[in-house]
Amino acid sequence: MSSNQRFKLFSDPVHGFISVPKSVLMDLVQTPEVQRLRRIRQLGVGHLVFPGAEHTRFNHALGAMALMQDALTNLREKGTPISPDERTAALAVALLHDVGHGAFSHTLEHELIDDFAHEDMSRVLLVRLNERLGGALDTALAMFDDTYPRPFFHQLVSSQLDMDRLDYLRRDSFYTGVAEGEVGVQRLLKTMRVHPLQGGPDSEVMIEAKGIYAVENFLISRRLMYWQVYLHKTVLAGDELLRSVLRRVQEHLGAGPPPDWLARGSRALLFFLRHDIRADQIDEPTVRDHYVQLDDTDILFSLKQWMHGPDPLLADLCRRFVNRRFLRVTFVPRSPNAAQMEQWRAQVANWLVAEGLVARTEASAAARHYLTANVSRQTAYDSDQELIGILGRDGTVQELSEMADTATISELTGFVEKPYVCAPKPVSLDLSLVPGP
Repeated sequence: MSSNQRFKLFSDPVHGFISVPKSVLMDLVQTPEVQRLRRIRQLGVGHLVFPGAEHTRFNHALGAMALMQDALTNLREKGTPISPDERTAALAVALLHDVGHGAFSHTLEHELIDDFAHEDMSRVLLVRLNERLGGALDTALAMFDDTYPRPFFHQLVSSQLDMDRLDYLRRDSFYTGVAEGEVGVQRLLKTMRVHPLQGGPDSEVMIEAKGIYAVENFLISRRLMYWQVYLHKTVLAGDELLRSVLRRVQEHLGAGPPPDWLARGSRALLFFLRHDIRADQIDEPTVRDHYVQLDDTDILFSLKQWMHGPDPLLADLCRRFVNRRFLRVTFVPRSPNAAQMEQWRAQVANWLVAEGLVARTEASAAARHYLTANVSRQTAYDSDQELIGILGRDGTVQELSEMADTATISELTGFVEKPYVCAPKPVSLDLSLVPGP
């Protein structure tokens, strides 16, 4: 690329060439905070289930920004005024919206920081970047916070039909090979409108009536991707195993200073495992600085160290994750009660003793790392959030379910819950203990 060109091109297999202006946007791409996203897989442990899913949060950040470029161009062509500064700010928000994600994306979000949401850390890092850039992100920060006087910009970044969702559904479908997640992204972008057109304080992003079937397809695809990819039973098994590793480490750390063999793990990871960090502490410099040092590499490095340590239980859990020997997830009609879990835990404890992983006196407590119960929960269209508006040809506005196939949308609106239990494969749990719904 010649030095006088004003754009840097990134070749993306999903959206084609993505052009990034050589401005504050390219400066942001080059920051350590954004480059760190190259070391965080988009689908957490999903690559251990779908071999092609090696894409990262960095790919997704560029993709969301590319879709924002298309959306802004389309909205401006339809008559909504958008200034160059607003365009740059909106692209910056799209690029940075997920910069607060932690190692293995959603998997460990609540294990390292209590009551944590990655969006809060994204804001902390956005503020930090704005300070380094001398206030260049003031408008972007207002759009992120939804305090900018033209609220449709915030909707483009955070809503039920935003650039984040449009990119990750299409990208994850591409890399996993799950065709059911294919979304007509360009059709959705071309039918987006700001209403009222001038984009004032009362403006909202709407979909023109001719795009209603594209919206339905998007929502259906989202539901299918959740059950086939994001909440796939083997993905859930990988998540549970990784969490069990960290809880076992925390048991050691709770007993006093970490022994040398445990301290060989990642310093950034051990910081969070040793300290009880709460969500209201994330803007403290020490917490923030350790957080931005943490990525997938730290987790894998630590597991490879601990799998050779003197604790047979932790070593086994680490080897299972590194070598992909997961526990088994079984969906059950309803969440098991305490008595059911206790009976199953006794079975797992007997198995642990037979395998020589733990002494009989410690087996019951150790079984908690090998037997967990949880609930996967998902909705494609959350009726408690900001709803999707459909703009008719005559200028009237209706909510999606009022114009679309009501039965279809109704099915997509409700939360679906699937309780499950995770246990070692050689242990045959008596599922008759769990009564039907």
